[in-house]
Amino acid sequence: MIPQFIRDLTIGKRLGLGFAVLLMLSMATTAIGITRLNAVASATRELLKEPLATERLVSDWNRNISAGVRRTSAIARSSDPSLATFFAEDQASSTKNSSELQKAIGERMRTVREKAVFAEVGELRKVYLSSRDQIVALKKEGKLDEANQLLDQTFTPAAKNYLIKIDELQGEERRQIDQTAIDIEASYEAGRNLMLILAVVMLIQGVLVSWLLSRSITGPLANAVRFAREVASGNLTATIHSDRRDESGQLTDALQTMVTNLSTLVTGVRIATDNISVSAQQIASGNADLSNRTESQASSLEETASSMEELTSTVRQNADHAQQATQLAVVASGVAVRGGAVVRQVVTTMAAINDSSRKIVDIIGVIDGIAFQTNILALNAAVEAARAGEQGRGFAVVAAEVRNLAQRSASAAKEIKTLINDSVNQVEQGNRQVDEAGKTMNDVVTSVGQVAGIMQEITVASQEQRAGIEQINQAITQMDDMTQQNAALVEQAAAAAESMRNQAVMLLDEVRAFTIADGTPVASLQTYHPLSLAH
Repeated sequence: MIPQFIRDLTIGKRLGLGFAVLLMLSMATTAIGITRLNAVASATRELLKEPLATERLVSDWNRNISAGVRRTSAIARSSDPSLATFFAEDQASSTKNSSELQKAIGERMRTVREKAVFAEVGELRKVYLSSRDQIVALKKEGKLDEANQLLDQTFTPAAKNYLIKIDELQGEERRQIDQTAIDIEASYEAGRNLMLILAVVMLIQGVLVSWLLSRSITGPLANAVRFAREVASGNLTATIHSDRRDESGQLTDALQTMVTNLSTLVTGVRIATDNISVSAQQIASGNADLSNRTESQASSLEETASSMEELTSTVRQNADHAQQATQLAVVASGVAVRGGAVVRQVVTTMAAINDSSRKIVDIIGVIDGIAFQTNILALNAAVEAARAGEQGRGFAVVAAEVRNLAQRSASAAKEIKTLINDSVNQVEQGNRQVDEAGKTMNDVVTSVGQVAGIMQEITVASQEQRAGIEQINQAITQMDDMTQQNAALVEQAAAAAESMRNQAVMLLDEVRAFTIADGTPVASLQTYHPLSLAH
């Protein structure tokens, strides 16, 4: 079980802690090894400084004593009295050397055993030196037998005991050397064993730390991988939780948040795709109705455009006729004006009849000519009124009236001509009739002017109506074009709605693999049959 405080550490800190532990163990092992090596080196130095050096001194002392024993035995055994004198210098030097060795060795004695043996060696040396000096003295005095006897009885046992004790002292030193070597070996083995133990402990600790670090890192990652695989398989109901505060815990929390958001997103996508499907179906249905209505409207507009073209043609023809009628009315107005002037002249003539009846024949001729011209003009006006149709009916009435008046004037002229003899008696009556004719011509002139004005207004209105109808016709044509374009747009909208519906189905197929919070896979859309649009 990994402690909580370690699990709360970041991966970097955990790795740093693990390596720090390993480094501390390595440093501890190195320090212990150095300490043990220093101890072995110190023991070796002590060995070289004390026991081994002392053993060498004792060995030198032993060799010096052995040489002195052989030299004394040679002096004692020799029959030459001068031999003692010959070896006297060597003997003195050996004695001095032995004393120095004894002093140096005495200073190195540390243990009780060493001191005791060294004291015994010192006592035996005294006996040895005493017997040696006695032999040398006897030899110098020429007492050979006594010298040999002293050699055998005293010197040789003393020298033997002396050398044995020196060998014992040397053995003690060698024992200390061996003990020091044993201690060095033991220290080496202890250090080696301790380093091996520390190495094993460091290895175990390293394996344990590596295992703990690996488990603390790979465990949450393995859970995250399993969780990610469940999510990848489409299971959005999977949950993952971690009480860690390191990167793996943050990763776990981020994965859980991601899956929660993804589940919300998939739910929203499912609802959106359902809504898109329904909306697309409604749009397709609406487009179908709109297409039908648009096509009906297009047919109606085509019929309306055809009717408007016919109406435009009729109005254009009426406008042309009105223009011609206006021109004829202007001409008739001019004729009526001239007729009025003639009537006024008739009135003047009739007035002159009162003064002179002699001019009656001329006046009758003038009246007959005016009547004839008026009749012709009225006939022409009637013809033009007949051509104008309904618009010229009123003008025809006026023209007929004018013709009647002209015929009446002609009849009156004939009667006047016939009754010229009675002219004097009927002048007054003729004057009254001319006045009435003048008034009638004024009325005709006024009526013709009014007809001309009306015809002018009719012409202007017809032209304006033609322009308006042409504009309406153009607008209807444009509306028909726009209706055709709208129909095409409706078809495109229907195709876009169908494409949107298909994409919604594909999108829902994609998200169908996910299982969301209700525990069921994302439902598929209802079977959709695209509507057939009339073309």
